[in-house]
Amino acid sequence: MPIYEYQCESCNHALEALQKLSDSPLVDCPACGKASLKKQISAAGFRLSGGGWYETDFKSGKRKNLAGDAGSSSSVSSATSSTTTTAS
Repeated sequence: MPIYEYQCESCNHALEALQKLSDSPLVDCPACGKASLKKQISAAGFRLSGGGWYETDFKSGKRKNLAGDAGSSSSVSSATSSTTTTAS
């Protein structure tokens, strides 16, 4: 859900509102009660809700696969060490 910023043109009160995309813009100022709220142009903020996160959401450094790092690195090293070439 996006978080929108509003500012009252009458009293300069600023607020943020969590709204659906389909919701109509707010017009009534909670501070002065006048219908003079205007939506501000700003970077879009949003709130994630739900049961889980993707594996790629919170990585540290250049690590690509947090869950498979231990298993994939050991299988790669054992595969490369077992393939040796002999010179004839």
